Amino acid sequence: MLRILTHPNCRSLVWAFALLCTAGALMAFPQQSTDAARQGLTLCANVIIPSLFPFFVLSSLVVELGLARYLGRALERFMAPLFRVGGVGASALVLGFVGGYPVGARTAIGLYEKGLCSKTETERLLAFCNNSGPAFILGVVGAGVFGSSAIGLLLYLTHMAASLCVGLLFRFYGRSEPIRSCTCSPRFQTVRFSSAFTQSITNAVSSVLNICAFVVLFTVLIRLLFLCGIMNLLAQLTTAALSPLGFDRLRAQQLLTGLLEMSSGVSSLSGSGPMAEQIPMAAFMLGWAGLSVHCQVLSFIADSDLRVDTYFVGKLLHGTLSALFTYLLARFFPLSQPVSSYLTQQVNSLTALDFERALTICTVSAWLMWLLFLTAAVCALGRRKKRCGKRHRSAV
Repeated sequence: MLRILTHPNCRSLVWAFALLCTAGALMAFPQQSTDAARQGLTLCANVIIPSLFPFFVLSSLVVELGLARYLGRALERFMAPLFRVGGVGASALVLGFVGGYPVGARTAIGLYEKGLCSKTETERLLAFCNNSGPAFILGVVGAGVFGSSAIGLLLYLTHMAASLCVGLLFRFYGRSEPIRSCTCSPRFQTVRFSSAFTQSITNAVSSVLNICAFVVLFTVLIRLLFLCGIMNLLAQLTTAALSPLGFDRLRAQQLLTGLLEMSSGVSSLSGSGPMAEQIPMAAFMLGWAGLSVHCQVLSFIADSDLRVDTYFVGKLLHGTLSALFTYLLARFFPLSQPVSSYLTQQVNSLTALDFERALTICTVSAWLMWLLFLTAAVCALGRRKKRCGKRHRSAV
């Protein structure tokens, strides 16, 4: 039976049948499909474009102008022993934590296309650098969905910790291949700024439109799955499989929604049961990121020879570890009390803001962090150049 299902002709028939069913569902529910598409477009206009476009421009400029090499020289002493990745990978790690999905993955692929990372190093980066940003977790999930800055802080800390743990685990992937070190004398600027800026804007527009297309598609797809009763059927099967873990039909629907589209799944958790059950599920959804985000990343990988199985394994590990860390911390720090009174006070002002202002603060903080890294890299290279010059004069 398995051999029949994996046969190419059988797969083609399955895809053809699925497409026919989707077309039939669109014709059967035209108004509902239109409303779902409109909601997806509203989400893109209000959230996706303002939150991701500046970071796509920034990540592209970092790669095009050769700034990643300067950062790599300063940070290679940390990235290499911890993650077995060259120092240039720090740009993907930082932007992935600050910019949100899928900025980190896009930066890692850009480094690979420029020859700054090997294939194995890029596959390691993809496994743990594609993360949710602080504005979304603190502002939308914490304050918006759960109404608590402490929960937002808890989710963001476990999200970062799980990502770093996945990076530590993937350092053993392809360990026989040596780490590609940064060039000894990297150029600060590989192309003119005007050309790099124009190219960065063009790439950012293309990437954002690509992401918006996937968001709208999955918004409509999830609505159709509910209208056709397929989601209810899948929820029944999931409930039967996960009943030992305490999953009921509602929890199964929320999990399936989060597996397809992360933001919709997290939003469905609001006010739907005990907080101790909702928070680990939200952590898993944020770590897994959803098929919508995965399709966005796969659209960037499509033209390369990078393997996608390591990426999926990394995201599954990320979601699992995030849920585990959140569950354990929630037991030690009851959700009725602050996770950390000092840190919660620090983020209260952020999570109480509306999302537009939170995104503005996130963008400014990203630029400041990047300038800090750039300054450290330039200072480190300046000292290295002076030492090389002294050794050269002494040798002469």
